[in-house]
Amino acid sequence: MTETAPRWGAVDLAVAFVVAQLASALGFALFAAAQGIPMDELGTDALTIGEVALLQVPLWLGLLGVPLLATRLRGNGPVRDLGLWTTLRDAPVGLAIGVACQLVLVPLVTLPIFIFTDTDQEALEAPARELTDKAQGPGVLVLVLVVVVAAPLAEEVFFRGMLQRTLARHLPIWPAMLITSVLFGISHFQALQLPALAAFGLVLSVLAHRTGRLGPSIWAHVGFNATTVVALVAGG
Repeated sequence: MTETAPRWGAVDLAVAFVVAQLASALGFALFAAAQGIPMDELGTDALTIGEVALLQVPLWLGLLGVPLLATRLRGNGPVRDLGLWTTLRDAPVGLAIGVACQLVLVPLVTLPIFIFTDTDQEALEAPARELTDKAQGPGVLVLVLVVVVAAPLAEEVFFRGMLQRTLARHLPIWPAMLITSVLFGISHFQALQLPALAAFGLVLSVLAHRTGRLGPSIWAHVGFNATTVVALVAGG
């Protein structure tokens, strides 16, 4: 098959972001209306884990759906354009890197925060703990599907697949990877976790760039998130 120059880029990134935000906002508004809950009272603390998972779907319509559609309509498809494929070796290597980043990289990066501020481990774990505390029985499976499976796939397709490759067309690869990593960290809206998320994002960017595919970064992302879920669920 003849490969053509991709015609997707910054506009598609903007569309993906806008679609994700609007779809997410609409999803929350419809859910609030159906439940008779005022929007200003609708927080994740008032939702079940199943409801949290359901409300993530509109967000993924933008982050995952738009890149997949754009590369099919304006490029050569997600496999060629985004590197959306994996090998058998990617799974063990990626998972090991993800677990190592969670157990080694994150503590190293967050150590200065503990030293120079009043922040403790409990505050750092609070966002993830809020989700895992909801997961009881079947809720654990839902948590795994949302945090360990769906989120890594959607985020890697958007950030390391479309964003990084778009930036790399106009910038040297290291600035492109650094910008991608910082934006990845910012997108989680967690100030305390931002340095560690950006550092992990850089590891993911290097994996995607060096291998030319998203398999290693997706598996590393899975291992990273799974380590958090296992640790928090096991710790009660």
